[in-house]
Amino acid sequence: MAATLTTKAPAPPRKLLASRKTRAGILYALPVVVYLLVLFVYPIFSTLFLSLKNANGSFTLHWYADALTGVNLSVLFTTLRISAETALLSLVFGFLLANAISRLKPLWAALAMLIVVVPHFISALVRTYGWIILLGDKGLVNETLGAMAVPGAPFRLLYNELGVVIGTTSMMLPYTVLLLYGVMRGVDRRLLAAASSMGAGRVTIFRRIYLPLVAPGLASAGLLSFILSLGYYITPALMGGPNQTMIATLINQQVTKENQWNGAAAQGVILLLLTLAGLLLVKLVSSLGASRRKRSNS
Repeated sequence: MAATLTTKAPAPPRKLLASRKTRAGILYALPVVVYLLVLFVYPIFSTLFLSLKNANGSFTLHWYADALTGVNLSVLFTTLRISAETALLSLVFGFLLANAISRLKPLWAALAMLIVVVPHFISALVRTYGWIILLGDKGLVNETLGAMAVPGAPFRLLYNELGVVIGTTSMMLPYTVLLLYGVMRGVDRRLLAAASSMGAGRVTIFRRIYLPLVAPGLASAGLLSFILSLGYYITPALMGGPNQTMIATLINQQVTKENQWNGAAAQGVILLLLTLAGLLLVKLVSSLGASRRKRSNS
């Protein structure tokens, strides 16, 4: 006796909207939709329209042309460079730290992660001033180097690009460690043991097995640090000099000192586009990593 399968036709939109469950769902979702429209969508479109308006209210691309020429373009390149340096250093130190923590027993690993994460809950302003105290000419770092008779001490560690990168790297490090730790905890250590039992050396195991498995996490952590550094304001403003002006600092100057809201809006839109491009890359890398893990499991 052949079994027949019957598929229920989807309900028409009118009947679907007439359903009590659907109406209740729409009612529950309405506050969230209004919240997103008022606090996210409206400010973004307002900034976009402001960046396209001239002094007399007419349409213009002058502010974007101004943002991509001269000093403003130099600020954009400085922002990209410092963000890339921060992402690279965060990856290096985050990889070493997360790799060491992932090899610990669960109790010790939890305590180590607590030490990494807890400073993140302290105000960024307080942490930045802490770095200023440590890296100053009379700070702990230079005093220690001077006591060790290191040639050239005291070093100039503040109000230059080195100081900005040190500060921003310390701010981004917890994000990197958290992401990499989760990825490294998910690596099946039996694969490494199997490769070792078959005669593979440590370098070969790391290069051929371990690194490909954690590569999606590395890419996501690096891109996240890069994206967050693009719009960072406090640390570059306090630890950098005139040559380390970043987009967030420039926007603040245009609004508070020059009263140039249109130019600041154009800079904000450019920063938003860069951030969206980075998020799309994170999504792409995550999807590629998921498909690679799926193929390896199958």
